Amino acid sequence: MKDFGRQWRRIMVKLSGEALMGTGSHGLDARTLETIAADLAEAARRGIETAVVVGGGNFFRGIAGAEKGIDRARADSIGMLATVMNALAIEYAIEKQGRPARALSAVPMPSICEPYSRQAALHHLGKGRVVVLAGGTGNPFFTTDTGAALRAAELSCDAILKATQVDGVYSADPKRDPNARRFDALTHDEAIVQNLAIMDTAAFAIARENRIPILVFSIKEPGAICAALDGLGKATLVLP
Repeated sequence: MKDFGRQWRRIMVKLSGEALMGTGSHGLDARTLETIAADLAEAARRGIETAVVVGGGNFFRGIAGAEKGIDRARADSIGMLATVMNALAIEYAIEKQGRPARALSAVPMPSICEPYSRQAALHHLGKGRVVVLAGGTGNPFFTTDTGAALRAAELSCDAILKATQVDGVYSADPKRDPNARRFDALTHDEAIVQNLAIMDTAAFAIARENRIPILVFSIKEPGAICAALDGLGKATLVLP
């Protein structure tokens, strides 16, 4: 696989809230948070402008809340607040690694973190700060996958790095189907034809329309983000 770090100068990392739990059932795992923050800081040190959209599933998932009787719009709002908690934790963890970072929220809460605007995010990226984007799109009924694709397009990112719990895109769920085949590379159109679950429909439509490559890899190992950028290890590249 290619050394993407040499050709991608601005990236969007999509990080799930669950990735921050470590082996726990919920919340934040300090060692996992430190490991991921070190990886993000290293990407920025290489001169790659690095933005991150983080989910909130380690604290609260809007869909799960709706299933428990909370109306979906309100449940999604609670989920957005969970992403802000994660963003603040990541911001601090990156700064502990000696790299400046800024948390920006699509849901304005200026006493806690900076409200999101395209101009502010581009300014911080240009200064070499890791930009951690919270609050999803700022609207209910949209996932943080959609938020990542939207911000990637808005900020003219060269690629979306989707950090997952599996090492790429498979023809079926590898946990359920031992015969599932992993793809090294495929196109957006091939992913649609084969109905591969890379991102949710709205997110994938934005990436496809804006011709943004998506690199899908596992976040489980230390240094996974930089390894993916270096073309090391297993990953799937989804190309326009």
